[in-house]
Amino acid sequence: MQTHWSAHLTLSLVHFMAFPETIRGEGPIVETVTQVAKDDFFSGIEVAWIKEPEKRKQVKAILASAHLAGTFGAQPALISQKLDLNSTDATMRARAVAQMKECIDMAVDLEFSRLSLLSGFDPGEHKRNEAFKLLADSMNQICAYGRQHGVGITLEIFDRDVDTKALLGPAQEAADFAKLIKQDYPNFGLMYDLSHQPLLKEETIPTLRTLQDHLAHVHVGNCVTVEGRPAFGDKHPRFGFPGSENDIDQLAEFLCGLFAIGYLRKDRNGIKPWVGIEVKPQPGESSDLLLAGTRRAWAEAWARI
Repeated sequence: MQTHWSAHLTLSLVHFMAFPETIRGEGPIVETVTQVAKDDFFSGIEVAWIKEPEKRKQVKAILASAHLAGTFGAQPALISQKLDLNSTDATMRARAVAQMKECIDMAVDLEFSRLSLLSGFDPGEHKRNEAFKLLADSMNQICAYGRQHGVGITLEIFDRDVDTKALLGPAQEAADFAKLIKQDYPNFGLMYDLSHQPLLKEETIPTLRTLQDHLAHVHVGNCVTVEGRPAFGDKHPRFGFPGSENDIDQLAEFLCGLFAIGYLRKDRNGIKPWVGIEVKPQPGESSDLLLAGTRRAWAEAWARI
C-alpha cells in the first residue's frame, strides 16, 4: 500500500494488554499511558478501567496534550471479576450491568465516546436461546445508559469453546444479535478480532462479509490453538510467536479483507475506522520489545497490501 495507514484508519494500541500489570484498574497506568502517548506510531489508545479518579484525570490530560484519541475497554472489568451479562442469576446479571454503567461513567470522565465489552459465558446449546434474551435485556440497559451519557457501545466477539467461552461467539449469531439491538440503538456495533478468528475456526472474507454492516471496531492479534503449547488459547502473543496462528502474512490478508468489505476506506463520513493492535508479553518478554516487534510486523504487513 503506497499511502500511509493514517489516511485510512485510526491505529490504536490496547494499552491494558500491552501492559498487563494495569489490567485490574491499578498499577502504573499513568506511566504506561505516557509511554504510549510519546509514541507517534499510534494515533489511538484503548484504556480499561482506572479505579482512582485522580489517575483518570491525569490520563485525560496526557491524551489531550499528546493529541491521542481514546476509547474505553470494559472487558477486563467483566473478565477479572467473572461477571456475566447473560447469567440466569438475576443478582449476578445486575452486578454486571452496574459495573458497565460504572465503566461508562469512567469513559465520560476521560471524554471517550465509545466503550467495548463482551457477552457472558456460553451456557451450552440447550440454554443458549434464554441466554440471548438475557443478554439483550442487559445490553438494552447498558445502551440506554450509554446514550444518556454520549457513549456508544461495542460488543467484542470472543471464542465460544476454547478459552473465554463466551456466548458471542460465531459471526452469524453475532450479526443477528447486533441487528436486534440496533433496532433501538443504531450506534451499537460489533468488534471483531483477528486473534479470535482461528479460535472460532472462521475465515477472513466470509466472516467479515457476515459482519460488515455491524463492525464498529477491529482488533488484530495472534493466538495459539494447539492445547499444550505455550500461550494456548486467547493469550494474545506477539505476531510470529512459535506455534501460533498469525504472523505478517495473516495480518496482511486480514487488512486486505477489511478493504474488500469497505471497512477501511479513505474517509467514512469524516470518521476514520479504528483498528487496534492487541498483543501481550508472554513470560520472559518485555512490553518494550513486544511493541517494537509489533510495529515492525504492522509496517511490513501494510507494505504487502
